[in-house]
Amino acid sequence: MADHALMVPDTSHAIVDHSLVIGQEFPDVETCRRTLKDIAIALHFDLRIVKSDRSRFIAKCSKEGCPWRVHVAKCPGVPTFSIRTLNGKHTCEGVRNLHHQQASVGWVARSVEARIRDNPQYKPKEILQDIRDQHGVAVSYMQAWRGKERSMAALHGTFEEGYRLLPAYCEQIRKNNPGSVASVFATGQENCFQRLFFSYRASIYGFITACRPLLELDKAELKGKYLGTLLCAAAVDADDALFPLAIAIVDVESDENWMWFMSELRKLLGVNTENMPRLTILSERQRGIVDAVETHFPSAFHGFCLRYVSENFRDTFKNTKLVNIFWNAVYALTTVEFESKIAEMIEISQEVIQWFQLFPPQLWAVAYFEGVRYGHFTLGVTEMLYNWALECHELPIVQMMEHIRNQLATWFNDRREMGMRWTSILVPSAEKRISEAIADAHCYQVLRANEVEFEIVSTERTNIVDIRSRVCSCRRWQLYGLPCAHAAAALISCGQNAHLFAEPCFTVGSYRETYSQMIHPIPDKSVWNELGEGADGGAAKLDILIRPPKIRRPPGRPKKKVLRVENLKRPKRVVQCVFLGYRFDRFIDDSCLKATNMPAGGGLLYFAKGHSIIMAVFKYVEQLAILERAYDGLHIVWEKGFRNDILELDNVAVAQHTFHEGNIVADWLAAPFRASSVDYNGLSEPPASIT
Repeated sequence: MADHALMVPDTSHAIVDHSLVIGQEFPDVETCRRTLKDIAIALHFDLRIVKSDRSRFIAKCSKEGCPWRVHVAKCPGVPTFSIRTLNGKHTCEGVRNLHHQQASVGWVARSVEARIRDNPQYKPKEILQDIRDQHGVAVSYMQAWRGKERSMAALHGTFEEGYRLLPAYCEQIRKNNPGSVASVFATGQENCFQRLFFSYRASIYGFITACRPLLELDKAELKGKYLGTLLCAAAVDADDALFPLAIAIVDVESDENWMWFMSELRKLLGVNTENMPRLTILSERQRGIVDAVETHFPSAFHGFCLRYVSENFRDTFKNTKLVNIFWNAVYALTTVEFESKIAEMIEISQEVIQWFQLFPPQLWAVAYFEGVRYGHFTLGVTEMLYNWALECHELPIVQMMEHIRNQLATWFNDRREMGMRWTSILVPSAEKRISEAIADAHCYQVLRANEVEFEIVSTERTNIVDIRSRVCSCRRWQLYGLPCAHAAAALISCGQNAHLFAEPCFTVGSYRETYSQMIHPIPDKSVWNELGEGADGGAAKLDILIRPPKIRRPPGRPKKKVLRVENLKRPKRVVQCVFLGYRFDRFIDDSCLKATNMPAGGGLLYFAKGHSIIMAVFKYVEQLAILERAYDGLHIVWEKGFRNDILELDNVAVAQHTFHEGNIVADWLAAPFRASSVDYNGLSEPPASIT
């Protein structure tokens, strides 16, 4: 290698792929520092800075006696720096381990910036592994975490800055999307963030003009640096896709905040329509939501999410037969069918009567619920909210809003283009249902009573259809908004097109109208006006500094798993010893291992549930070592899935007896070094109740 040139090899571990030569220029001294550090890491030698100021930068190899040295100085009259002298020879062996002094948090941040820009979910564990694979350098988990935090702040700003920019961002929403609603509210003398509400004009127009009058309400917890809750009211478009209408972020989920959210939603809908449609609202009907709906939408039909109701029923009774009958009752179209199913359930368990008092059928059963759900019985908005919360928990609040806006804009554009390609009368999902109804209609006998009334006869029952009122006695036409098989038979018999008798919200024209408006982009924050007029509706003014909420994320890794209802309400299982009758309702700690100084021979009984082992000593164990070997053996068998075999550990034999329900596993330990046979509490073999 030449004395005055340092060639950086093109390897998988190299960060730079250029050479250092005399006269090479850098835009500024900081770029020079970063370049030399990158080269030092790539070639695995330590860099010692001799001099660094505004006019010069001198560095050498940190190993004594190594001649490598570079001198960079500022060019006169311009801000650039150039290499004046360079000795590119290395006589040292360099860094012989994976740790490198130049691999600082700042270097980690620069190394992962491009990856984090594309994937904010890039984990510190993945960062340190990728740095080791690509650069041959080992960094600690904390370095990787801090590097990611610094890179995220450089790309998206800090969390604190995000709250400060909220008033200006809301102003940009209203300015670039006229007719949209966006407001932020602070609380207390310190102006801490309390509430944020926004709804785009495109969503408001699409819901008012073309969507069915059905709304879903739900929430998701935010797990960022500052905690909060994401609230949402979403509709359903003609093709059964979610259509977010209004979104809010609040400092904490509370009855007061739900009341405020529904108040804002009522203002939004009330301003945009004179004749407010009678809504059907689905939710989990927590107390705060129920009170808010009754206050601001007193005429709305407010029903349960069927998933919530069914899970509660399943956890309450834990009877498969009862659950199956329950589902038949849920989808029963008439009250007669429903009551017959209820009678079947009561025959199995009288406790069903009390459960129905807590969950009245008028709030969820198809036969009794007065609102029109168009076949939507569960909350589809839940998954969408949790995805947003998971994707955005690393982002400041303004970036979170931008992420949501970008996704909404993408949905609008993609669905608008898709709708323009359709040539049918109805959207594909409705076309499919109508086609199925027409296929089933051929097996019915049609008797015409007059111009609009028909009698549809089948082997099971007779139904009456009125094509003018769009009513069938089976109630399916009214409940789903599409002609049922009976209605299709009547329409075909009189030469009508069944597709034309679907509700207008299922037409391709309505679908196109739903997404006819655009969600316009928000310009870069560098062009926002820092100061301006205050927002309407009591929102924070642009010149008010909004601080983050006082509720911060607690230490430790946040839980990302969505907890299902049954996991929260499942009762604690109690197990009982088959020998002594002891009952255990909690895990036994290591004190049970202190069973020493007992005669040899005996048994152990293990209770297993999930991946936790409850261990109890019931008979004679001579030495602690034997017990420990048996306990380790059980872990090995557990990892193998409790196969029914014998596991030999020294002179310890463990046999597994796995119960059918998988809740209790009995493992027997024999110590044959003193006894020729195992004594099971005076029995020659295990009791029949556990074999």
